[in-house]
Amino acid sequence: MAEHGGDAGLAAGIRRSKLAEYAEMAGCEDTGAPAPSSPNTPSLPEHSLSFTPADAQDTHLEVDEVRRRRREFAILLGRFRRTPVLVPVDGQDAPLVADLGGIRWILAFSNEASLARYAVARGEGDRAWPYQRWLGARLLDAAVPAVGVPCGVALDAGSQGEGVLFPPVAGIVPDAAAVDIDSGTGGVQ
Repeated sequence: MAEHGGDAGLAAGIRRSKLAEYAEMAGCEDTGAPAPSSPNTPSLPEHSLSFTPADAQDTHLEVDEVRRRRREFAILLGRFRRTPVLVPVDGQDAPLVADLGGIRWILAFSNEASLARYAVARGEGDRAWPYQRWLGARLLDAAVPAVGVPCGVALDAGSQGEGVLFPPVAGIVPDAAAVDIDSGTGGVQ
């Protein structure tokens, strides 16, 4: 992980990233197709062509669970967009960032205690951490596209299971900054 840069430049053709499954889970359209599985997301059985009644009931429960999680994330995203968060900055007032998995993440914190936990976890709790207050919407709609490389927002990084990632995908960031939008057709990959 490199802060304030690192080799994150990508060629003009953006490869499909590991975040593609976030994009598919965050999609607004319900095609009836199952969302890809991740460790925390239930997956539909691959043998779904031949259901027994019990299989059909389980599948409907899993689809309902995916829909419930999508609704919960949409509520969380809306709340984040309306809330001022703390964005640590460097001497030139540039936001503190971290590169991980080919994505640049702008670090934001919900309160001073979360920022202090992050500073202590880094072994830098004894220095001053200047920050600015930004609305979540400003981070997602203005800061992310301005970075120029695939970028998302990491809220409360280092907060034992309480952090949230807002990846650079359609429905979260502007389409021009989303990694799951095919620039040639303007459609979701």
